[in-house]
Amino acid sequence: MSGGGLLLELREELTRWRGAGLGRSLAPGSGRDFTSNDTLALARHPELVAAARAALEEFGVGAGAARLLRGDLPVHRAAEERAAAWLGEEAALLFPSGYQANAAALSTFAARGDLILSDERNHASLIDGARLSRAAVAVFAHNDADDLGRRLAAGRAARRRLIVVESVYSMDGDLAPLAEFAALASRHDAWLVVDEAHAAGLFGPRGSGLARSERLLIRTVTGGKALGAGGAFLAGPRVSVETLLQHARPFVFTTAPLPALAAALVAAIGIVEREPGRRERALARAARLRAALRAGGLDAFGESAIVPVILGEAAMRVAARVREEGFDVRAVRPPTVPVGTDRLRIVCHADHEEHEIDALAAALLRARDAPARAAAAPPPAPASTPAPDLLIVAGTGTGVGKTVVAALLARARKARYLKPVQTGAECDSASVRALAGVAAPAPLVRFPLPASVDQAAAAAGATVDARALAASVREAISAGGRWILECAGGLRVPLNDREDQSHLLVALGAPLVLVARSGLGTLNETLLTLEAAALRGLRVRALFLVGEPHAANAATLRRRLAPLPILEVPRFDPLGAEALDAWIARHDLDFS
Repeated sequence: MSGGGLLLELREELTRWRGAGLGRSLAPGSGRDFTSNDTLALARHPELVAAARAALEEFGVGAGAARLLRGDLPVHRAAEERAAAWLGEEAALLFPSGYQANAAALSTFAARGDLILSDERNHASLIDGARLSRAAVAVFAHNDADDLGRRLAAGRAARRRLIVVESVYSMDGDLAPLAEFAALASRHDAWLVVDEAHAAGLFGPRGSGLARSERLLIRTVTGGKALGAGGAFLAGPRVSVETLLQHARPFVFTTAPLPALAAALVAAIGIVEREPGRRERALARAARLRAALRAGGLDAFGESAIVPVILGEAAMRVAARVREEGFDVRAVRPPTVPVGTDRLRIVCHADHEEHEIDALAAALLRARDAPARAAAAPPPAPASTPAPDLLIVAGTGTGVGKTVVAALLARARKARYLKPVQTGAECDSASVRALAGVAAPAPLVRFPLPASVDQAAAAAGATVDARALAASVREAISAGGRWILECAGGLRVPLNDREDQSHLLVALGAPLVLVARSGLGTLNETLLTLEAAALRGLRVRALFLVGEPHAANAATLRRRLAPLPILEVPRFDPLGAEALDAWIARHDLDFS
C-alpha cells in the first residue's frame, strides 16, 4: 500500500471511531477541579514548587541520559531513599511514569512459562505489562478471592505465579482484599504485585499505602496523584529492586526522570507524613458526596477519594450540564469501563470545602433530572448518495463456510465486503478480496486471540458494544452502494457480558442469509438459530448449506422451512474465482 493509501485508511478508521461516539479530544480544565487525581492538593504547594526550583538551579532541566549512563543524579538517589523509608520497604527505584513502572515490573519478573493472575478491572498499564512479559495470563473476577484461588490451583505447573492487582481501583474507587490475596499467595507459592497509585498518600500508616505482606514482590507508588508531582517508584525487597535495575528494559533504556521532579517528590513525601489531616479531609469529602448522592437516588459507590456515579447513556449529558455550573466533572465511557457502566468519575480533594461538596451534589441531581436537550436534526443526505444496500451473512457457528458464501454473494452482486469484528490471525477481508475481486476494507475491530468476541476483546483489554459497533458499520457504508457484511461466528456469539451478535444485527436492521454446515448435526443447529432470529425480528432471506451434499438434511429443511430458499454449496477444490463463477452461473442469488 502506498503512503497515501495508508493515510486514507487511517482517516477512515478515525471517522468510524468518532462515528461510534468514541472520539476523544484534549480539553483544558475549567471550573472547580473534581477530575484530577491531585487528592491532597499538593500540585501547587509552595514547598514542592521551591524544591523543584532549587533542583533546576542545581542540576538543570534534564538529566541528559539514562541512569546507567550519566543520568544518575544525587537527587534521584535522595528521592528513592526517601520513598523507601516512607513506604517501609528495603529499596525503591524511580521511573518517569506509573505506566512505565508497571510495564517494567511485569516484563521483568514474568516470562514464558510463568502465570500472571490479573484482576479484570486492572489498569491498562498492568494489562500491557502482562502482554510484554509473554507469560500466560489468567483474568479473575474483580476482587473475587474464590475465583483467584481456583485459577491459582489450575496454574500450579507454572514456574512463577504473580497475582497482579490494584490496592484501590482507579475507575471504581474500591479496595482490593489484599489480606485474602496474600493468604492465597502463601498457600499457592505465588507473589503479589500491587499497584498503589490511588492508595499511596491516602491509606496506611503515614499514608504509605495498603500493601503489607511477606509475599509482596513489588509495588508501584505513583507520584502524579496524591503526591502532586509525577513519576513513580517501584518499591519492595532489595533483591526485587536490584533485579529491576539490572534487567528492566523500561528503566535501562530511558532517560532519567527530571531532577526537578525527583526533588518535588521528596518534598511531597514530607508533607504527606506530617500532615495526616489532608488525607482525612479528602476521604471525608468523598464520603459526604457519596451519602448526598445516594440520598438523591444516584448510584454512587467506592471507598476512597474516587466517587464513581453510574449513569449509563446519560453520563455525557449530565457531565456537560454540571460543567456549565462550574464543576469540572468528566464522563468515562466504554471501552475504558465495562459496557453499560458509563459513569462520572469524581475525585474529591483535601482542599474541597463541605459547601462545595453539597453544591456539587445538588448540581448532579439537577442535571440528572433535567430533560435531554433536543438534538439538531441531521442534514439530509445528498440526493446523489443512495442508501446502502446491505445484506448480512450470519452462521450457525464457527467454521461453517460463511466467508466463502460472503465471497459468492459479493462477487455475484458486485458488492463491497465488510467484516465488523475479526478475531484471530487470519483476515477474512483479504480472502474475500482475493476470491470476489471486490473492495474489502480492513475489519472495523480486530483482536489477536482466536476466540469469541467477548473473550478476544477481554484478552486485549477492551470491550465491544453493539450500538457503538452498529454506528461504526453505518459510517463505514455511508457512501452507499451494495455491501455484504459477515458476522464473527454464530448468531449468539457474545459481544460482551450482556450482548451478543444478534444485538448488532437488530441494531443494523438489515436482512440476512444464514450459513450452516450440510452434514450431521446441522438440523438442530439450523432450526435453533432460525428460531432465535425469528424471536428477534431478524429477516432471513436464504439458507446456505456448505459441505459435502447431504440429501436427507437438505430435504428435511426444505420441507420445514418452505418457501425459504435453500442453496447447497460444495467445498470448492480448488477454491478460486473460476469455481465461484461456475457456481454463481447455476444459481439465483436475488433474495430481494
